[in-house]
Amino acid sequence: MTHSILDFLRNAVVHYGYWAVAAALLLENAGVPVPGETVLLLASFLAYSEHELQLPWIIVVATIAATVGDNLGFALGHYGGRPVLARYQALFRIKDATIARGEGMFARYGALTIFFARFVFGLRIIAGPLAGVLRMPWRKFGIFNFLGAGLWVTVISGAGYLFGQHFHRLERDLKRFDLAVAIAVLLGLAFLWWRKRRENDGASSE
Repeated sequence: MTHSILDFLRNAVVHYGYWAVAAALLLENAGVPVPGETVLLLASFLAYSEHELQLPWIIVVATIAATVGDNLGFALGHYGGRPVLARYQALFRIKDATIARGEGMFARYGALTIFFARFVFGLRIIAGPLAGVLRMPWRKFGIFNFLGAGLWVTVISGAGYLFGQHFHRLERDLKRFDLAVAIAVLLGLAFLWWRKRRENDGASSE
């Protein structure tokens, strides 16, 4: 199942390029739980391994899409308030604990929460709507949102590109590892066979 999903996402990136990256990042940051991070990693990997995309443009497109997406989520939370947040939570089955965790971080760290939210599991898709519900000033939200988007996109896409650089070496290492495991298994089976034969020979001699 996971393999088929990855194939689907990879094909989407190959066929639609930067549009696939933009759509995934915009939707995820607007509050729709789509695998934007996975799409960003795949696009960055392809930028190195197959030269389908260019890494600098991936970073630019993804940063803009993530920034716009979070602003859409902020507007939704700001104008819809708690009722919209409750319907959104029920629709996407977001746990109460996740909302409470987000509110606690906003209370403790304020606008810095927006900067680091994309790196916190479960918080990325609710940070924008929750900031709107909590009535964070839009200018402050916009600044930290853009800076956080730029940092997150650069880190994730850089990791994908770096993985692309080392993929073939990793593939060779895995093949060697598989061969070593196979040899170890064969030697183990041979030892067990030898020991069993000795036991049988000993029993028969008695």
